[in-house]
Parts: sequence; structure tokens; C-alpha cells
Amino acid sequence: MARYTGPKTKIARKFGQAIYGDDKAFEKRNYPPGQHGNNRRRGKKSEYAVQLMEKQKAKYTYGVLERQFRNMFKKATASKGITGEVLLQLCESRLDNVVFRMGIAPSRSAARQLVSHRHITVNGEKVNIPSYNCHAGDVIAVREKSKSLDAIQNSLSNSSHVYEWITWNNDKMEGTYVSVPARIQIPEQINEQFIVELYSK
Repeated sequence: MARYTGPKTKIARKFGQAIYGDDKAFEKRNYPPGQHGNNRRRGKKSEYAVQLMEKQKAKYTYGVLERQFRNMFKKATASKGITGEVLLQLCESRLDNVVFRMGIAPSRSAARQLVSHRHITVNGEKVNIPSYNCHAGDVIAVREKSKSLDAIQNSLSNSSHVYEWITWNNDKMEGTYVSVPARIQIPEQINEQFIVELYSK
């Protein structure tokens, strides 16, 4: 499956947020990229530009390409809940994101690689699809043969985030996706209403 592999700091500077995590290069130059990036006298963005930027931010944050993202939006629209909130919940329910939230990997791209290389199990079964949709009660674990991997051990030792909708047992190296997170529990700074307005045109 294709994915974005370009320069990440440049993307973070574009949105003015370290969307890929800690980034020393971004901290040094936290203004837009390009020759005139540090020029503060930029014109006011149009409504469409603001909406498009918010959609792109969400796509880059979760590592999702346009077709996948549009399909998730259609699924969110067909649900009974608030479209924008459901869209973010679907993004959070992706297996690569859950692996990242549990601290098994330091980033979503690293989590995606662990899943693709069959280091992760869901309810005891190996799953190598990063976009796999987790459901409440699913048990996500590190495969027995992969528990000694330095990358996983280092990530877990450096992980300090705690999320109410996820539990983690460090001894067993497994966690439970307890429930779908409410919007207030999702820490990403994304204005999902702009995305809904963009796709609704």
C-alpha cells in the first residue's frame, strides 16, 4: 500500500504543528517552508484553503491517503453519530494508530511497519494490515517472537502517554482497546468540521 515518504519536517512546518512527534528541526524553524516562509505578511486564506489544509493535516497525521480517507468519510457519513467525530474515531481505530497509542512504536509510521512485518497480533491472530479496524474489547499484543526486538523495547521504555480508552500490560506486552474514544479524548488538534464542510460541497 502506498504511503507518504517525503520530508516530514517540511510537512510539519506547513501546518505549524509537529504532527509527526518531537522534531528538533521543526522547533528551530517553526514557520512555513519556502523562500518566503518567514514572511508574516501573508494574505488571508480563503475558506476553501482553510478546509483543504485541515483535511491534509488529518491525512498526514494518521498516514492515510486520499482514497482511504474519502472512504472513511463515507463510512462516517452513513453512521448515526456526528460525522466529523466518527471520522476521527475511525482514524483512531486503525491498528497502526492503536499500536502507536499503546507505545509499542514511537510513531505511526513505525507502528505501520511493525504491523506490516507481522510483529503484532489481534486477539491472538497475526494481522499485517495497518488499516485494520479495531473494535472495543480487542486485545492487541506483540507477537511472542518479537518481544525482544530492541525497537519495541526502546519505544515501550520511553512511552509515557496514558489514554483512557486503552489499557496496557507491560509484563505480557499486550493491551486492550477498551472503547472507541470520545472526541474530547482524542488529543490531535484537528478541526473535523472543516473537513466535513469540504467534502460536503
